Amino acid sequence: MIRREGGRIMLSGPVTLANVAGLLEEGRRYLGEGVQSVDFGEVTEMDSAALALCLAWLRDAKAAGNAITFANLPESLQTIARLYGVHGLLPLH
Repeated sequence: MIRREGGRIMLSGPVTLANVAGLLEEGRRYLGEGVQSVDFGEVTEMDSAALALCLAWLRDAKAAGNAITFANLPESLQTIARLYGVHGLLPLH
């Protein structure tokens, strides 16, 4: 689930392969409206699809000439990013 709070979006609940496609599209809409931060603080479950989601949103923001940051990125997701060698691509807030 995604909700907007000013210039950021809050993710909550699971972020897994089962629901990442819907989150991707909903997040793209918010990013198109100028959201600059994505907060993972209320995420309850995730898998590597969450990393793919972050990278897709980064690519979309960059293509639109915008920048986004990620807040409260769980350590487990940061570990996955390090294992894949993409941790340095994630702008953390």
